[in-house]
Amino acid sequence: MTKKKGTGESLGQRVKFNREKLNMTIETLAHETGYRPEVLEQVERDEMVPPVALVIQLSRTLNLNMTDLENGPSAGVTKLRARSHKKRVDSYAYTPLTRPGSDQHLRAYRITIEPNQKHKGVEYHHEGEEFIYVLKGGLAIKVGDNVSVLTKGEHIHFNSGLHHELSNPTDDKTILLVTVYIP
Repeated sequence: MTKKKGTGESLGQRVKFNREKLNMTIETLAHETGYRPEVLEQVERDEMVPPVALVIQLSRTLNLNMTDLENGPSAGVTKLRARSHKKRVDSYAYTPLTRPGSDQHLRAYRITIEPNQKHKGVEYHHEGEEFIYVLKGGLAIKVGDNVSVLTKGEHIHFNSGLHHELSNPTDDKTILLVTVYIP
């Protein structure tokens, strides 16, 4: 039986509990969030740490508290989830810069991408807008079918409902300021 919220349950457990509470199939959740059922199943089994975009979609679709989801893994995290998280942050790490809260529409993150790395997760897409400013290094960003290459001091603003992927094509660490507006 899944523990109730606030009792140390994992993100995956909370996602599955709320999905089932809403009588929603994994396929319906996939249609609502735009992510493949296989990815959502991995999240529910705590086999992957979802990117920010997926956390946002899950919190909106399943009425989950964003603050709880952003506070990181609980004490009962499995070794597999910890390894998945390490793999993800080895090539792509983010630090929240704004105070979390369900009433907050503007979110800011400091993103670090190691040299010559592509985010090894899923493609991102979520409701709203996104603004990315390159503080250091370089960025290749694919939005829909379009690819832009940015260097220090350059930026991009786009509809974050479109699929987008980030990568660092340079030999230096890239640091970004990413601001997300979620209506």
